[in-house]
Amino acid sequence: MAQHPRVAIVGGGPAGLMAAEVLAQAGAQVDLYDAMPSVGRKFLLAGRGGLNLTHSEPLLPFLSRYAEREPELTPLVQAFTPEQLREWAEALGIGTFIGSSGRVFPTDMKAAPLLRAWLHRLRTLGVQFHMRHRWQGWADDGQALRFGSPAGDITVQADALVLATGGASWARLGSDGAWVPWLQARGAEIAELRPANCGFDVGPTAPGRTGWSEHLASRFAGQPVKPVALSFTNHEGQVRRQQGEFVITATGIEGSLIYAFSALLREAVLARGQATFHLDLLPSHSPEQVLAETRRPKGPRSLSTHLKSRLGIQGLKMALLHELLTPEQLQDPAQLATALKALPITVIAARPVDEAISTAGGVRFEGLTPGLMLHSVPGVFCAGEMLDWEAPTGGYLLTACFATGRQAARGLLGWWGSRAN
Repeated sequence: MAQHPRVAIVGGGPAGLMAAEVLAQAGAQVDLYDAMPSVGRKFLLAGRGGLNLTHSEPLLPFLSRYAEREPELTPLVQAFTPEQLREWAEALGIGTFIGSSGRVFPTDMKAAPLLRAWLHRLRTLGVQFHMRHRWQGWADDGQALRFGSPAGDITVQADALVLATGGASWARLGSDGAWVPWLQARGAEIAELRPANCGFDVGPTAPGRTGWSEHLASRFAGQPVKPVALSFTNHEGQVRRQQGEFVITATGIEGSLIYAFSALLREAVLARGQATFHLDLLPSHSPEQVLAETRRPKGPRSLSTHLKSRLGIQGLKMALLHELLTPEQLQDPAQLATALKALPITVIAARPVDEAISTAGGVRFEGLTPGLMLHSVPGVFCAGEMLDWEAPTGGYLLTACFATGRQAARGLLGWWGSRAN
């Protein structure tokens, strides 16, 4: 047996590239295949508004962001912490800083310089890149890998395989979930792919109407609602509240505050057909302050003018009140005050998975070794977003992709070494 394995990696996102780095540094012969004309397409897209590499919060609350998969991801992230990720970027010549929200960004906010420096390192290590090579599963012998390439269909032999093919969001950038039936046919345990960090369609907004009115959708779609606080009560009666902002869409809602609750809302919709959260339009005001102002005589002024002058409610926030309350509720000071502090909004469907920022579901950890090798297919390792985990935006997604790519490579090296002994 050769001292060093020949490894095929499918997927040129952060997980695949990190696996390539660790393997090549250990002396493996690495060939990386990607369906796109160049690697890191989704990585570059994520960096358009400023590449959020990781988050600076203490490790224990950081790890809690992985929710149900915290036990599985904890040892992986502990082995490649957010601080180590920053040091890794620094070694590539990319400095980082902590933003006001605690998120960590490259000094110049851009993804492209980091990706260029990383690819230069990988090529120096001997990694071979094969672009426009779309993986198509295994050949009839169950060993050779099938690819569609510019030269036609080809097969590739490798000693081991790292799959980092992404989930099913943003298929135009390469992650289309086509791998699911191929792995299922080989006995892999796979949870259904679902949208994560996604928007939602709203449900009833008035008697006899589902969705926004034409007036609100045409006038306010694309505009942010801020500052607000969102509260949601789960099926166990536990209340979660968070302040932030979100955006009105033509059919519903999206944006960072919604993404923070997307897993809870999605699961509630799946279980009950809808989910209702409450919106505090005046998070800096107490209920007593709001009620005092709604009870204050407005004289000849309109309600809109009164709320604008006394509470700063105007524009989109005022439009939401008109959208979701009856005229009787608007004119009743107690009901209006309650709505200003807890405006109910019902959602009835998550937006399609291809629109989502990320994907929930995927290869279940229960079907993997600690080194992320499939129990059912020895020599095949999985990493990144194709694994069954999810996290909110804020650097948690990228951190876990880096960490799982590193772990898959280390698992592969350990497996190869055990076979050689």
